[in-house]
Amino acid sequence: MPSTPGRAWLLRLVIAFSFAQGAVSMARPAVSYRALSLGADERAIGVIAGVYALLPLFAAVPLGRRTDHGRCAPLLPVGVVLISGGCALSGTAGSLGALAAWSGVMGLGHLCFVIGAQSIVARQSAPDEQDRNFGHFTIGASLGQLIGPVAAGSLIGGDMGRSSALALIVSAVVAAVSLTSLWRIEHVRPSGGGPKRGEKVPVLGILRTRGVPAGIFISLAVLSATDILTAYLPVVGEHRGIAPATVGVLLSLRAAATIACRLVMTPLINLLGRTTLIAVTCALAALLCAGIALPVPVWGLAVMLALLGFCLGVGQPLSMTTVVQAAPEDARSTALALRLTGNRLGQVAAPAGAGLIAGVAGVAAPFVMLGGLLLVAAGLGLRRSPARPRPRLKKSAGAGKI
Repeated sequence: MPSTPGRAWLLRLVIAFSFAQGAVSMARPAVSYRALSLGADERAIGVIAGVYALLPLFAAVPLGRRTDHGRCAPLLPVGVVLISGGCALSGTAGSLGALAAWSGVMGLGHLCFVIGAQSIVARQSAPDEQDRNFGHFTIGASLGQLIGPVAAGSLIGGDMGRSSALALIVSAVVAAVSLTSLWRIEHVRPSGGGPKRGEKVPVLGILRTRGVPAGIFISLAVLSATDILTAYLPVVGEHRGIAPATVGVLLSLRAAATIACRLVMTPLINLLGRTTLIAVTCALAALLCAGIALPVPVWGLAVMLALLGFCLGVGQPLSMTTVVQAAPEDARSTALALRLTGNRLGQVAAPAGAGLIAGVAGVAAPFVMLGGLLLVAAGLGLRRSPARPRPRLKKSAGAGKI
């Protein structure tokens, strides 16, 4: 088959991901507010946030195996349908159990979309394009995280039960819009970047590959920080008297800083190198997460969240490149799925642990826990070594745009 013309496929993928992630980012705080309206406490919020990741925890590796030996694109519309359905049904849930269940369906849909999309980027990007293309791909997530919380905050008002239900219904519609960009996304490069038909590489063999475990843990730590920020900042705001609309703006400020980071990813890597960049940003993010536990004014929170967003912007795209380049060529989707399994394991354990800590030590305490997790990630970032040498990224006329 002919090679992919230009990068129009990447632009369409970023647009679709922006809407899908925007729906999820709008729905997650809305789920927390709906749970509060149904009588949930901090522990229940943590459990519901964990259930979001529970179904994906068991589905990631089988989906990755399927993608390694088949096409990636079919996972994208399936993911959109599950996200949209999970959002809509969460808005109609009348009990905490039903809310948790539909939140899990939403999480499964997000996993399907992300595995398919990441596999397309890995398959259709040359080795020297992967840092840039993964960075641009994750801009889609950041755009969704920028717009989603603001939209949720603008819809959620005094009648928390009714307004949170409305926000969830709107998020279902937003997810469905992403279907309009999912045409001619997948192409196969003549160099063999298509589906693989050989023997399956054992999961333990992938996990023993140098660079893969560190990439998985760094991704887990960064995503756990983002996830708990999304789920628990509304609870912190409720305790400190910060309005939902202001909380939405704070979360979106964090996402905007993440976008800024990813737009300058190439010069940052050229300046510091991938290893140093990951370690330094994880260490700074650890200090900033712990700082959220302090009783700072709203403007102080805004500054910390902006800096935190910039630091957290590094971990996801570079951990994708690390895992893809370390893994065997015919098991890259499975390796990415293992990375997502680690993410979902963190999304199960971290919110549950955060809920327990919040119940004992207060709602700001989970952010101290996140600081410790990110410090470990910084240490692993210093210790890990890429599986093979990486060429120095070249600046080009199109390096700063999709």
